[in-house]
Amino acid sequence: MTHDAENRLEVDRLVVTYAPLVKRLAYQMMSRLPASVEVEDLIQNGMMGLLDAINRFEEGMGAQFETYAVQRIRGAMIDGLREADWAPRSTRRDMRRIEAAINALEQKNGRPPGESEIAGHLGLELSEYQRMLADARGHQLIYFDDFSSEDGEDFLERHLGQTDANPLVLLEDADMKAKLVEAIQKLPEREKMVMALYYDEDLNLREIGEVLNVTESRVCQLHSQAVARLRAMMFGRRHG
Repeated sequence: MTHDAENRLEVDRLVVTYAPLVKRLAYQMMSRLPASVEVEDLIQNGMMGLLDAINRFEEGMGAQFETYAVQRIRGAMIDGLREADWAPRSTRRDMRRIEAAINALEQKNGRPPGESEIAGHLGLELSEYQRMLADARGHQLIYFDDFSSEDGEDFLERHLGQTDANPLVLLEDADMKAKLVEAIQKLPEREKMVMALYYDEDLNLREIGEVLNVTESRVCQLHSQAVARLRAMMFGRRHG
């Protein structure tokens, strides 16, 4: 057997061995993304990242292959999300409006506004506002463009190449994390509970609904509103 044929067999073996890892990472990421994202797209991009990891990895790098592969797989998935502009423009636009309303009402009244107040400020019926929140299912606390600097340099572009930077945990930056913890403490109690159960306890929306004795769609609304409040507190001045 030729050397090239042996290499091909080794690549095929690694692909078969680590394909389940790609699928697992894709489904983990899906739990934090809107329903509009197709898991098959994540898996396809992840497989490209796996192949890239196989081609780039050298045994002398001092890292286990799986650790290296996870970084390349997640990076490829996030690249694909960014290129696909995964958050619908209408959803981002609506959430920006909600953030701006929350920011304005908090500045005016010195306290977190209630749902009816936010809806009124937006000129919407409460049911319309709640439907807008539900449509933002899986909406993220951080947009990719939050990390674009004034000179156009992209935050993820800078960090994806770093072997010690996982794009999914960039919020663990000490300063950002401190601001986030402070902001979460200011949330209304029920929204604070939703965020704790979702992010700390890894419960899904249905399970949170059972804990709070509300419907899954109501949990979705509360989560989206909590995200909007947090964004208003953390990015209000920048985006307002």
